[in-house]
Amino acid sequence: MALIYYLTQIQFEFGAIKLLRQECDRVGILRPLIVTDQGVKAAGILQKALDVLPGMPVAVFDRTPSNPTEAAVRAATELFHSKSCDGLIAVGGGSAIDCAKGVAIAARHEGPLKNYATIEGGSTRISDRAVSLIAVPTTSGTGSEVARGAILILDDHRKLGFHSWHLLPKAAICDPELTLGLPARLTAATGMDAVAHCMETFMAPAFNPPADGIGLDGLERAWHFIERATRDGDDREARFNLMSASMQGAMAFQKGLGCVHSLSHSLGGIDLRLHHGTLNAMFLPAVVAFNSQAESVQKERRLERMARVMGLKSAGDIPAAITDMNARLGLPTGLAAMGVHAAQFEQIVTGALVDHCHKTNPRIATADEYRALLDRAM
Repeated sequence: MALIYYLTQIQFEFGAIKLLRQECDRVGILRPLIVTDQGVKAAGILQKALDVLPGMPVAVFDRTPSNPTEAAVRAATELFHSKSCDGLIAVGGGSAIDCAKGVAIAARHEGPLKNYATIEGGSTRISDRAVSLIAVPTTSGTGSEVARGAILILDDHRKLGFHSWHLLPKAAICDPELTLGLPARLTAATGMDAVAHCMETFMAPAFNPPADGIGLDGLERAWHFIERATRDGDDREARFNLMSASMQGAMAFQKGLGCVHSLSHSLGGIDLRLHHGTLNAMFLPAVVAFNSQAESVQKERRLERMARVMGLKSAGDIPAAITDMNARLGLPTGLAAMGVHAAQFEQIVTGALVDHCHKTNPRIATADEYRALLDRAM
């Protein structure tokens, strides 16, 4: 049976941050904890959020690391309780939003976070007691503001997914103005994250035509505007479309993702310095080629349909086009340029085989096939 579920309230426009107080009132949040990071604070975006919440007792946790950890969730949860907060506002990229989702669990559920991880059978343990969350994205990549999942690094160093519709933000405030001037490298890396989401979920075999349509349109927007947004951080049209593509990728990936994310989650948990979106960009060409042989991909002409919206002549052109795009965006030439070594392959493969995205790829990869994908991505 196919499960198709849409979605949450989304405010999408330049200047939408001004609606934050309105959304707090609608959701019933009176004493929010804002979860953010030092970069967002330094850029003045945190202050923009605070400025539209006059008179509201607001606590701020601004120590979200680039890869959110259980330790950060624990610290934010302690602040949530000490300040008697009743709701959460995440202001930042996927890391801040995912950290806030971790707090949404930890603040109202007993025991360590691992009890609620998807691969530990924890999804059904996440209840409607989860703290209400409003998400304000400041990058265009993960789309976590409209997604039911979070990726967190636990105390045991595993990078695991947490999935429940109770974690879906009650409101998403998508304001492209907050992404103006985002550094080129971060724009490129997060933008390729959005591309990967749209492509992987479109190739996933689950039946969900609405997700397919949303993902394919998101791919078209991301593919045609990512270079403009990277080259000119103040290009409003490009920022608008890239933020839409990010949102759409996450709306669609309730279908599932695949080997790109299995590998990125695993490797990202091994080396916390590596950016998730950049890893996705490195793995995407090899995984698209690998998936081209999948029966479901061939039957429904998935690659041909992606090639069409990307403006390519044929499906076979997609892997090289992605590699060329990575180069034009100034991203690394491969995993080796990011400091990854073949000696790490076995650990990466072990993690990929148990990742929650492993079984939703259109071809279920073996250990040897994961090794081959790593070789090609080097």
